[in-house]
Amino acid sequence: MFKTLHSASFSSPAPAPVAAQRMILDLCTWSVPAGFPSPAADHSQKRLDINEHLVRNKEATFLFKVKGDSMTGAGIYEGDMLLVDRSIEARHNHIVLAVLNNEFTVKRLHRRGGQIKLLAENPLYPCLILKNDEELSIWGVVTFNLHKLC
Repeated sequence: MFKTLHSASFSSPAPAPVAAQRMILDLCTWSVPAGFPSPAADHSQKRLDINEHLVRNKEATFLFKVKGDSMTGAGIYEGDMLLVDRSIEARHNHIVLAVLNNEFTVKRLHRRGGQIKLLAENPLYPCLILKNDEELSIWGVVTFNLHKLC
């Protein structure tokens, strides 16, 4: 059974809603080269509300902390914070927060030919093929990964 979940009670930890408080950061208006440095960068700045940049639908967006290493191939590591939007309809190849048999998991959704799979992005983990006696709910779609670099 596959459905999009809109309310639930799970044994897994509850999500943290995105704070309604504005978070304003300085935005530099020039692009940062990832190749050779640019000698002529315009050093102007403007203010940016990080919530406006990261959150489409405030009421439907939640933060989850990642545990485990099954999604490292997608750049998602243990301790990362994922923004999950419940208002987005999950499609093939989206990274989703799924509930499989009352357990949360983050995987890539594979829907083809009437078959549903949850794919890990680490070759050490097998793909999860939905069986007839299992219940799968898509809790939301991962829109951003907040990954600490240092």
